[in-house]
Amino acid sequence: MQVSTVTTQLASVRLSTKQQSSSSTTSTSVVASTGSAVSDQTTPTTGTATTPTAAPEPEIVDPFCNADTPQIITFQDVTSAAFKIRKGVELTPCVKSHFSDLIDMDIYLKKEFLQFTGSFKERGARYALLMLSEEQKKTGVISASLGNHAQGLSYHGWKLGIPVTVVMPLKASLMKIQKCRNYHANVVVQGADMGEAKRIALKMAHDRGLTYINGYDHPHIMSGQGTIGLEIVEQVSDIDAVVVPVGGGGLIAGVATAIKNLSPNTKIIGVESEKCPSFTRALENRGPIFVPNQETLADGLAVPQVGYNAYATTVPLLDKMVVVKEEWIALAILRLVELEKCVVEGAGAAGLAAILAGHLDEYIGKRVVLLICGGNIDTTMFGKCLERGMAAEGRLQRFTVTVSDGPGGVAKLCNLLASLGVSIKDIMHERAFIRDIHHVEVKVICETRDWEHSKEMRRVLQETYSKVHFYDMPMAISE
Repeated sequence: MQVSTVTTQLASVRLSTKQQSSSSTTSTSVVASTGSAVSDQTTPTTGTATTPTAAPEPEIVDPFCNADTPQIITFQDVTSAAFKIRKGVELTPCVKSHFSDLIDMDIYLKKEFLQFTGSFKERGARYALLMLSEEQKKTGVISASLGNHAQGLSYHGWKLGIPVTVVMPLKASLMKIQKCRNYHANVVVQGADMGEAKRIALKMAHDRGLTYINGYDHPHIMSGQGTIGLEIVEQVSDIDAVVVPVGGGGLIAGVATAIKNLSPNTKIIGVESEKCPSFTRALENRGPIFVPNQETLADGLAVPQVGYNAYATTVPLLDKMVVVKEEWIALAILRLVELEKCVVEGAGAAGLAAILAGHLDEYIGKRVVLLICGGNIDTTMFGKCLERGMAAEGRLQRFTVTVSDGPGGVAKLCNLLASLGVSIKDIMHERAFIRDIHHVEVKVICETRDWEHSKEMRRVLQETYSKVHFYDMPMAISE
């Protein structure tokens, strides 16, 4: 898939544009046993009972998220949130990155993954809980989340003594599910994706009298996330651009509101994964639209439809939206580990991925803040990301080579690779399915220093063996 970069002409986008909700028409016909449609006014055959068709159950909507009347947060909303949550969340550092010298860009990292639950989501969650009425606090709250919002809500609900129920889709990280349980939340794992989990949570809220708190489109959530923007402007001066990962849109809505009020000339840039470009499609559609998501390394951004409030708040303040390939996200995770000693999730690495992919080359020599929004990545996914990042960079190579099946044949290959400084990660040999009984096919996965080292290894192997085949990684991004 080719990388698509959307630079929006946002002044022309009208905030009054609303998504048309398709109205469902109740059928007025009964299907007879023959399969033909019969009018509901037709007199039934004697002795045949007709069962009236039950009306479809109306969809339960979030009262705070209305397509026709989106709520746009203000700078005053953000400052009010900052005052209320100041004693309950961390003031995270915003420090100059080692990437500055490598990329010739003055890069700062806002390390929101250092919050107690490992994500910026704590800010909005705490503020939303503090703004509940006493009756709502007593009854409890519910939300649907892929994990980070669920953790923030669960943790601060526990600290504030407010019962919390979270509905998490089946694809949510097991680590995030367990953490919510550790924070004494009632965890319900249902739904194939965020959209389905949200519908389940809204129905539970309706049936049980709970308060539903949308993790990215509730006005208090967006205001709480915006407090990050206040801190960034206070911590770093003369910022040319702030790069914000985008899922449902709540984070960029709040951050943009804060920064554009304090530093109007600072550009706001959003970043999405190619697997879940919900905001990009919303810009093209001039309003939020459902976008089927695919599996992505940035699972925290996998929201099928951006919020109405978040979209309406963000559009007038947004300067650019970028979509990045998955391999760049994997490489960004790897680079953050190696250079910054930071373990972050895919969503948190999205901003750096945009820079590595060359989407922000216009900011070479300028000051850019990357919002590292979360660090909740489970160990299995982390290992996969590191390997994908190495493969994307050309440092993992896979090949098959036919060598002599006599004594020392495989050992000669291993010694040759060792002499080149190549580290063997995995090796296996196959005898049964090759025609020449005097030879064996050896399959190797190995690690090199970089692309140049890989090229040298390939050259030597091709000169030494007549039958050698290299498998080019489909996600390799540099040569």
